[in-house]
Amino acid sequence: QMQLVESGGGSAQPGGSLRLSCLMTETVFVSMAWYRQAPGKQRELVASISRGGTPTFYADSAKGRFTISRDDAKNLVYLQMNSLKPEDTAVYYCNKASGNMWPWGQGTLVTVSA
Repeated sequence: QMQLVESGGGSAQPGGSLRLSCLMTETVFVSMAWYRQAPGKQRELVASISRGGTPTFYADSAKGRFTISRDDAKNLVYLQMNSLKPEDTAVYYCNKASGNMWPWGQGTLVTVSA
């Protein structure tokens, strides 16, 4: 069964950067996405990437600041986050971009504060 392992989170100051990684335990060729869940809020889509790397989609909150990419040879999906804001504080998860989701991983916590 597919397992998703997110990493790369941590603490950052406003304006800082973090790079998240998502390791998939199986090789698949599906559209993937990053999601996030802030305290007290529902999980939301942040960005998605199609099988071949394009096209990509970004939520309005991520446009111009975040970049999603993938390395299918390594079963990895990345999220480069720049110009971080306090409102980016959340647990970040990866999963399919659509359809029946795989079991969610533990996520990786991103905390943005001064």
